Amino acid sequence: MIRVGLGYDFHRLVEGRRLVLGGIEIPHEKGLLGHSDADVVLHAVIDAFLGAANLGDIGDLFPDDDAAFKDADSRELLKVAMAKVGAAGWKAANIDLNVLAERPKLKPYKEAMRASIADLIGLEVDAVSVKAKTREGLGDVGRGEAIEVHCVVLLSKV
Repeated sequence: MIRVGLGYDFHRLVEGRRLVLGGIEIPHEKGLLGHSDADVVLHAVIDAFLGAANLGDIGDLFPDDDAAFKDADSRELLKVAMAKVGAAGWKAANIDLNVLAERPKLKPYKEAMRASIADLIGLEVDAVSVKAKTREGLGDVGRGEAIEVHCVVLLSKV
């Protein structure tokens, strides 16, 4: 048996925060606003895995009004989510991500993000796709005010 999960996340860029995407820090004058480290990539991955396993969503597991998750490292949140997915009898087959950002340009960081995500999930790097897209200057992402991520995962029954 296999299942597909769709994950999505969106965070506003603000000054005074680190920019963390896919578990790696990327040099930029702004970072993402959020209760945790706001790693929009890993948040979309978590949502996709939880959805495919029918385990709710990231807000169910890590509510943004819970002080325990204030400034939390999303790599650790992903590990917790993956343990739940595994306990439910599922394992990852592959991940496909679209990361929409006007700035910073993400091409130099795609391979590091792939490697980081693969390591966190326990997949080979060739099972993780990270595509960097822009919004051609349109909307809040296009104006460089936010980053948006879409993620699809495939799970197979253990």
